[in-house]
Amino acid sequence: MKIYVKAKPKSKIEFVKKIDTTHYNIAVKEPPIKGKANLAVIKSLAKYFNKSPSQISIISGETSKQKVLEVPILLDEISDLDIQKRLF
Repeated sequence: MKIYVKAKPKSKIEFVKKIDTTHYNIAVKEPPIKGKANLAVIKSLAKYFNKSPSQISIISGETSKQKVLEVPILLDEISDLDIQKRLF
């Protein structure tokens, strides 16, 4: 599934905020130097979706704040994640 991300590097607070089913805002502490912020975005999404970082890849936007990532997840799994995150 394609995930559209607006990345916020060099943030004081790290977070993953869901806008809708395929759009997310992600803030990471790492600066956008030598791919550090990209790696942090991938790790944040991997943790959010309970996937391995190696399963997530950047399709486009490696040097932009607007990114498109490929995550091996089904729409049904996203609904389950939403329910689980509300319970905790």
